[in-house]
Amino acid sequence: MRSMPFLAALTATLLVAAPALAQRDPAYSAARAAGQVGEQPDGYLGVVGASTPALQALVNNINIQRKKQYTAQAASGSTVQQMAFVTGCNLVLRTEPGEKYQTPDGRWLTRGADAPVRDARCL
Repeated sequence: MRSMPFLAALTATLLVAAPALAQRDPAYSAARAAGQVGEQPDGYLGVVGASTPALQALVNNINIQRKKQYTAQAASGSTVQQMAFVTGCNLVLRTEPGEKYQTPDGRWLTRGADAPVRDARCL
């Protein structure tokens, strides 16, 4: 396994690319603001609560784009899972108050003013 500083540097690239793709979609922004989707600790977007076909399609499309990014970055020496995990740590950290995120034990929480609950392995 590569060192965490190496993974952190690679994640910086992903943090710019993956969320930027999703944020261009007004449906994503609306679903995020409504608390229908949230960041998961595994680096992927999840549906919070009841799903609709359109919402699931939106999440699937974003997650496909994220996995492409993780796969491209993993080619430089990490695994796709390592890239996804490190990115997940950072995406959960970057949630803003009022946004949903999933804790390591699977609970969906709404971000408050405090730091989110993250996996102990997150830097």
